[in-house]
Amino acid sequence: MWAAGLDGRISPFRRGPTLDVEKSFSDVLDDLNFGGFVNVMGRYDSFVFSGDLMYVDTTDSQGSGPLPALQIPGLGVTIPPGAIVDAKVDTTQFTTTLQGGYRVIDTSQVTLDALVGARFWYVSNDVTVTASHSGIGTRTATHNEDFGWMDPVVSMRAFFSLTDKLSVQAQADIGGFGVGSDLTWSALATVNYVFSDHLSASMGYKVLDVDYDHKGHVYDTRLSGPVFGVTYRF
Repeated sequence: MWAAGLDGRISPFRRGPTLDVEKSFSDVLDDLNFGGFVNVMGRYDSFVFSGDLMYVDTTDSQGSGPLPALQIPGLGVTIPPGAIVDAKVDTTQFTTTLQGGYRVIDTSQVTLDALVGARFWYVSNDVTVTASHSGIGTRTATHNEDFGWMDPVVSMRAFFSLTDKLSVQAQADIGGFGVGSDLTWSALATVNYVFSDHLSASMGYKVLDVDYDHKGHVYDTRLSGPVFGVTYRF
């Protein structure tokens, strides 16, 4: 479980108005239709693998105005300055990060992995827009846009054994470099407790940040919050 809040700037459609978003975890839960998050790690000799996947479907409503003149897809007219615009946005976000690398330090107390890979992003917005102005009356239209990109990422992952049962793990990556987004980075730190050879529990904090602004699509956001999890070791 990742109890993440959301903060940033999002444009739900190309060259549309950019919305400032600031949501706590409880706000995200109120808007959530469905969400899922999973992380997998593996090792063969000194070769390591890391993969995570996140899927989130939310519905949100925003109102803004008076706005400058703008063209909203689907309405077929240019909205004159001073219009009031209400939008209902159903957003689907899919993110997956795949990395492979090498264990550069491997002792009973400390391990350190160096990894490279890619983070894939897909964002889809179904927007219902209602524009009100004395010159055009009230107009309503729906519009769908989706966009995606790939970011190269490099990362380090460290594991510290404190006792037979207690350990600390930290992982951080950085990427984008203008290939997809201008910049993306993430960080995860957990405290882990081992119940058996196969089962352990973790709690910590995770941050996922991206700054994407390309061809009128803006997705400049940060997801952050505590994580709680259970690990099964094969």
